[in-house]
Amino acid sequence: MPESLFADANSSLEEARFAIFGVPFDGTSSFRSGSALAPDKIREASYNFETYMFEHGEDIESINYCDLGNLEEFDNVNRMVQGVEEFAGGIVKRGKIPIVLGGEHSLTAGVVKCFDDIGVIVLDAHLDFRDEYEGEKFSHCSTVRRVSDAIGVKNVVPIGVRSFSKEEEVDAEELGLRFISSYELSEKTTMHEALEMALRWIDKDRIYLSLDMDVIDPAFAPGISNPEPFGLTPLEIKKCINYLADRLVGFDIVEVSPPFDNGNTSALATRLVRETIMAIWKAQT
Repeated sequence: MPESLFADANSSLEEARFAIFGVPFDGTSSFRSGSALAPDKIREASYNFETYMFEHGEDIESINYCDLGNLEEFDNVNRMVQGVEEFAGGIVKRGKIPIVLGGEHSLTAGVVKCFDDIGVIVLDAHLDFRDEYEGEKFSHCSTVRRVSDAIGVKNVVPIGVRSFSKEEEVDAEELGLRFISSYELSEKTTMHEALEMALRWIDKDRIYLSLDMDVIDPAFAPGISNPEPFGLTPLEIKKCINYLADRLVGFDIVEVSPPFDNGNTSALATRLVRETIMAIWKAQT
């Protein structure tokens, strides 16, 4: 089996509805490094699953998607973000849906810049709203801030948050960033209600979804860069993907750290990629 490709990605870019590519970069990691290894580990895990997805009543082999491999190994975060923007831009211009395998969360700003008139929902344990971290404006700790710079803070909603600095809290209040914490999801609302609220806030027809795997409780996803207790369940993420599928224009999955994984986190990431491809295809075809 060709471990360099995501399983069942047998289409050319011209024929594909979805285009997968990996970004093996973790240059601003602040706790556990290793997410640069994740794109290939996620691909490796993709050979574990049946092609038939019974809850959807469809076989993923019936969907045209391609895997374009990994981008080069960039030596700094600014070059990485620029490289992602250029590569993803070519995919978007061809009318394809980019599916990005991180790597660290700093890549998201590069993909988002390729789109016009979109909203962004970020599933993340952390607010990632620092203006910079350790001198880096495009740090993984600044992802939501840089996405907000690109499309406007009112068009971005993080969900599942349970950690941020006092500085981020102050900036969020001053700049008008709205978010939904994991505690709200546990005690006050459902994922369905939270997504309805987020979409009302954003008020855009097209949505880009960024999934930082640390939004999931580390009991389910231990192999991540910055584990944070009191997280969401994999089934809640599945429900989120399916709820948003009819309006999704792109997706990334980031911050899996294979050196700290027993294989389960990569497998879960793979399954969520397959879920996203299937859900969008069913909702938009």
